[in-house]
Amino acid sequence: QVQLVESGGGLVQAGGSLRLSCAASGRAFNRYAMGWFRQAPGKEREFVAAVTRSGSSTDYADSVKGRFTISRDNAKNLVYLQMNSLKPEDTAVYYCAATPTVGVKFGSYEYPYWGQGTQVTVSS
Repeated sequence: QVQLVESGGGLVQAGGSLRLSCAASGRAFNRYAMGWFRQAPGKEREFVAAVTRSGSSTDYADSVKGRFTISRDNAKNLVYLQMNSLKPEDTAVYYCAATPTVGVKFGSYEYPYWGQGTQVTVSS
C-alpha cells in the first residue's frame, strides 16, 4: 500500500507556472505507475498526465500537452507535475494517484490509491 500527499498548489495568474509535488510513503514506490488527475467544480475528474514505474514513458491529456510535464524521482519517492503557460481553465483540484501496474494508465478507475488533492487557481 502507498500513501500520497500533494503539495505546491496555489493562486497564479494566467501564463504563469506552478510545480506540484506528490510525496509517496510506503513500500516499493518504483512498483507503482503514477498519474495526475484534476477536478473542476461541477465537472468530473479527468486525466491530466501519467508516468510509468521507471519514468521512461509518459502521456498527457490533449488539453495540457506541450504545457505540462510529469516526472518522478524514485530515489526520493516523489512525482512532479510542472505546469507552464497556465490558463484559467486549468483551475481545479489536482490529485496524485498510484497504481501497481505496468504501463501508462488513463482511467481514474485504474488507480486504487489517491492523495487528498491540492487546489490550483489560475486568474485571468
